[in-house]
Amino acid sequence: MKELLQHYATKENVNDENQPCASGRESRMIHLFRPYMGREEIDAVGEVLTKGWIGLGPKTAEFEKAFAAYIGVQHMVGLNSCTSALDLALKLLCINHGDEVIVPTITFVSTAHAVAYNLATPIFADVREDTLAIDPEDVRRKITRRTKAIIAVHYAGRPCDMEALRCVAGDIPIIEDAAHACGASWRGRRAGSLGDLACFSFHAVKNLAMGDGGALACADPTVAERAQWLRWLGIDKGTWERTRNSMGYWWEYAVREIGLKCHMNDIQATIGLVQLRKLEAMNARRREIARMYTDAFRRSGVVQPPPDDTEESMSSWHIYCVRAAMRDELCMALQEKGVTTGVHYKPIHLYNCYGNRPSLPIAERVFPNILSLPMHPGLTDEDVQTVIGEIEAFYRRKRASVARSLARTGL
Repeated sequence: MKELLQHYATKENVNDENQPCASGRESRMIHLFRPYMGREEIDAVGEVLTKGWIGLGPKTAEFEKAFAAYIGVQHMVGLNSCTSALDLALKLLCINHGDEVIVPTITFVSTAHAVAYNLATPIFADVREDTLAIDPEDVRRKITRRTKAIIAVHYAGRPCDMEALRCVAGDIPIIEDAAHACGASWRGRRAGSLGDLACFSFHAVKNLAMGDGGALACADPTVAERAQWLRWLGIDKGTWERTRNSMGYWWEYAVREIGLKCHMNDIQATIGLVQLRKLEAMNARRREIARMYTDAFRRSGVVQPPPDDTEESMSSWHIYCVRAAMRDELCMALQEKGVTTGVHYKPIHLYNCYGNRPSLPIAERVFPNILSLPMHPGLTDEDVQTVIGEIEAFYRRKRASVARSLARTGL
């Protein structure tokens, strides 16, 4: 696997840049996330540009077919973002004013925003303390007669316990937010094939990156057909389909309902086709990086690593999230050393736009300590050891400082 990725770690790789770290000294910045692209993606885009069809067209259709086969679903609809996929999924379920949709509070805000776009009310559920995934028992407590859907976020790339969630949901549709989970699996099935509908992200830093983009997966051909026209203003035939039609009135189409313009384009799709061929190798490298982190942190005990993969659940390791004391001080110290980190995420119910809703104790308790460490296939073993070393050094300094303070005070 390392040999397969070695080509993309050469000096010719578009990701290889030396950047100054925060202190101003010239050094290689160790990025939290980074798209992992090389000459193949560049050449593929050049071919599309040369052919001249760069909008919604044949490459989008090719990607949809290939990605559907990879995930193991019948239909895939290419879109411009996962946010659009979430919005479209709710529209397809006829979610509207007065309806409630249960969402986890620890997720990116677009998961809840999509509910608000459809005039419904997001009902925030707490998370499991170990995985930060939506807690099925809290979901059970939140279900009412107005609950019309549940959004299950595969946080950090680790699939939710879909069996427990399905038992709680009963006939209520489950939408998978698989933005983090491209290539993850649960009981031998790919994330995205486990719910009633599924939404993917191909944002610049996701496991399968297109710069931006998304997709909606479903099993029902009627639902897929409606999704295809809703992504293109409600028009029943895309420009590519109409162009291929040699019959008279090729320009004519019907507008079946009012939709948005949120489709994928062929530039994104052609990058996605290359990334899809590399996805398994890139995710294998992520697992190697996760194992290096976890082994080191279990030895040193300085931070708490996330749970391991199991036979039942294999993460795509989009995010490597630890629990760290003095988190904010640690992330500033790492930034000074040229290591970028992040926090994923502040609980959504704490944002003013959602009204500071009632307490969700687990999310509020874990939030001050969660920290995302650098995780992308472009990291070298040396990079990973640097991150580990800087974290361990930070806590050694803190222990020494505490010891000196105790000695001065005589305690």
